[in-house]
Amino acid sequence: MLIAGGDADHIHVLVSIGRIDTSELIDDIKRDSSSWIKQQQARFAQFYWQRGYRAFSIGQSQVEAVTKYIRDQREHHKSQSYKDEFRALDAKYEIDERFCWN
Repeated sequence: MLIAGGDADHIHVLVSIGRIDTSELIDDIKRDSSSWIKQQQARFAQFYWQRGYRAFSIGQSQVEAVTKYIRDQREHHKSQSYKDEFRALDAKYEIDERFCWN
């Protein structure tokens, strides 16, 4: 993992991976983090992950920009909500958003 961060309703994780099944990586992240979160405090006992996720690949030349983007999430989402940004990406890349939201 190079960096992880997000805001109240989402996370971003930048990882360097070789030959690995992305869905297995996401399953591992969701399973292990859910277990840890639920152990922390009773108020998180009902925590759950949504079914969907998005995975993007980037080139080495983009690592610095993506790292900054992840680090600055709270500030970034003061001007555009996560869902609005997500929907704009869906439109730009012609992705059906029904496959992500619960």
